[in-house]
Amino acid sequence: MADFVADRLAKSTGNIGASESKQAIPRPMSWSLYDSRGRRKYLVATERSAFLREAMLTGGSIATFCAVLVFCGPRISEALALTHERVDFNDSALVFETLKRRARGIMRAVPVPSELLDLLDAVHGCRTAQSDGERAGEPLWSWSRTTAWRRVRAVMAQAGIPPYLRQPKALRHGFGAAAATNLVVITLIKKWLGHAKLETTEHYTMLLGKEERELAGATWQGVREELRL
Repeated sequence: MADFVADRLAKSTGNIGASESKQAIPRPMSWSLYDSRGRRKYLVATERSAFLREAMLTGGSIATFCAVLVFCGPRISEALALTHERVDFNDSALVFETLKRRARGIMRAVPVPSELLDLLDAVHGCRTAQSDGERAGEPLWSWSRTTAWRRVRAVMAQAGIPPYLRQPKALRHGFGAAAATNLVVITLIKKWLGHAKLETTEHYTMLLGKEERELAGATWQGVREELRL
C-alpha cells in the first residue's frame, strides 16, 4: 500500500513540474514598429515627402497611387480596390473597403486634401466616370498586387529610401505614426487605418511625439552645450 501511494505521489509531482515547464515557455514578442535590429518600420516626414516628390515627377497613375498611400495609409490591396464612385468630391474623402475582416462591405472614409482629389480627377477622370453607370464601379488602377508593390518600391528607390524600408507597408505605418505623434485622437486613427482592434492602433502611441521631445529637452539643459565642438 505504501509503495502504491509513493508511486502515485511521484507521478503527481512529476505532472506539476511538467505543467510549470510548459508555463515557463516564453511567448512570442508582440508586433512592433521596429524590427529585430531596432530599425524603424515606418517612414518619417522627410522620407514621405521625398517619396511623394519622386512619385509626382514620375507622373500618371503611379503618382496617383503613391499619393493615395501617403495621404490615406490603406493596405495596398485596399488602394487597388478604390473605384471612381468611392472618390467623394463633396465630402473631400476617399472611401475604402476594409479587406482584413471576415465580413465584406465594411467601408471607411478617410479625409483628403482637395489637391489629391483634383489629381485623381485629372489622371483618371473620376467625375466623368461617376456619371457613367458602367464605369462608376471600375477601379482606378487595373494593376495586380505584385505590379503595384514593384512600382512603389521603384519610386522608393529613386527617392533614396533605405532598402529595408522599401515596401508599401512602411507608408501605411508612416501615416499612422504621423497621426499619432501629432496627437490625433486614437479612435480616429483606428478608423482611418481600418484596424479591428484598438490594441493594434495603440502601437503608434508608443512613438516619440512633439510634446515628449520637448519634455526630454529639459533633461539636456546645462549639458547639451558640451557637445558642441
